[in-house]
Amino acid sequence: MKEWISDYIAAERKALDTIPVDKVAAAIETVKEALQNDRQIFVFGNGGSASNCSHFATDLGKGSSDAVGKRFKVFCLNDNISWMTAIGNDYSYDDIYRRQLENYGQAGDVVLTMSVSGSSPNLVAACEWAKEKGLHIIALIGGKRGKLADLADNCIVIDETHYGRAEDCQMGIAHMICYAFMENPEWAE
Repeated sequence: MKEWISDYIAAERKALDTIPVDKVAAAIETVKEALQNDRQIFVFGNGGSASNCSHFATDLGKGSSDAVGKRFKVFCLNDNISWMTAIGNDYSYDDIYRRQLENYGQAGDVVLTMSVSGSSPNLVAACEWAKEKGLHIIALIGGKRGKLADLADNCIVIDETHYGRAEDCQMGIAHMICYAFMENPEWAE
């Protein structure tokens, strides 16, 4: 077991080393522009990525907002289970994020989605709608890339297909975005 743990840690380090610093910096800049221009930031994912999105929205909406003294308008679309199940039941599970964006999303807003596969139909449908309507799309995806790689304005690829390690890296990137503001609040002005 100790050898397996050591191997897992080594593979995690390797995955972390694939995070493209320039793409993360660009995502931070996009989030900063959204704050400065009072734009909304919509985040969503499935499974572990959904949990990461919820965590990110909490950290950005509370911690980062508190640090900079201005509120990030961040909303995690996978946190309203009633709405998701109503849309899934009455229309299609593939529509659960797109239909929510239809209610709130406007040109100039930001979509940040996380997906290890990069091809989840509900994420793709929401991002296709967002692209058509002029929202800026940031996608944190795994090594398979998938359809989101072509849709995103800023595609941050973690060169790893192992779900746990890719999701760990997603959360690391989410924390980098949030802590960029928490630890450098004057930069957001």
